[in-house]
Amino acid sequence: MALTDDALGKIKDLIVSGELRPGDRLPPEAELSERLGLSRNSLREAVKALDFINVLDVRRGSGTYVTSLAAEDMVEAVSFLVDVHASESLREILEVRRIFEAETAYRAAALIDESGLEQLRATITDTDPTSIESLVEQDFEFHSTIASYADNDYLAAMLEAVSVKTARARTWRGMSEDGAVEKTLSEHRAIIDALAAGDARLAQSIMVLHVTGVQRWVDHVDVDDEEAIGADTDVGQEPPKPKG
Repeated sequence: MALTDDALGKIKDLIVSGELRPGDRLPPEAELSERLGLSRNSLREAVKALDFINVLDVRRGSGTYVTSLAAEDMVEAVSFLVDVHASESLREILEVRRIFEAETAYRAAALIDESGLEQLRATITDTDPTSIESLVEQDFEFHSTIASYADNDYLAAMLEAVSVKTARARTWRGMSEDGAVEKTLSEHRAIIDALAAGDARLAQSIMVLHVTGVQRWVDHVDVDDEEAIGADTDVGQEPPKPKG
C-alpha cells in the first residue's frame, strides 16, 4: 500500500504542477515508471485507483488520459462513499447536507437573477399538493437551482451527491407528517423572498431551519428503522413511526 500511495502522490504532483493537464495523455507505462522511480506494478495500481475516481481515464487500445477534472466527474467518488455508508450514517449525511445547503443559499443571495427566481417559483406552482412524489421531485429541483447560483460547481456537485441519498428519508417524512407539503412549500417561499431581497444571512438561516426538518424527523423515529430510512430502495411500505 505504501508503494501505491507513493505512486499516487507522484502522479498527483504532475497534475497539480500543470505538467499533466486535463485531456493530456500519460506517457507509456515503462517510460513513466522509470521517470518517477516507481515499479510498474505500483504505477499500475495507482492508475487503477485514479481511474476509479475519474482523475484518469484508461482507454483500452488508446492510452491513459487525465480527465477534464470537472466537478461532475470528481463527485462520483463521493457518491460511491455515500452509497456505501448511506444506511448506517444517515444522520451524519443529513448534517453534511445542511452545511452545504446553508452555504449555497448564502452565496446565491448575491448572485441569483430574476430568471433563477422564476425557476424557484415554478417549483412551487408545479408541485401537486396531493402527491409526496411530486413534492420530493420539485424539492430537488428547488435546491439544485439554488446551488447552481452559488458560483461553485464543486459545492453544487457535492451537494447533489449527498442530497440524493436523503430522498427516502424526505419522502417518508412527507408521508408520515401532517401538512408536510404545505409546510415545505411555505418554507420554500420564505427562502425565495430572502433570495429576492438579496439577504444572504436570512436566506441561510431559513434554509438551515428548512433542511433540519428531516433531521428532526429522523431523530424521532424508532432506532430499529434507521437503516430502512437510509436505504436506497423504493418506498413500498408504511413509513417508520415516531418513538413513543
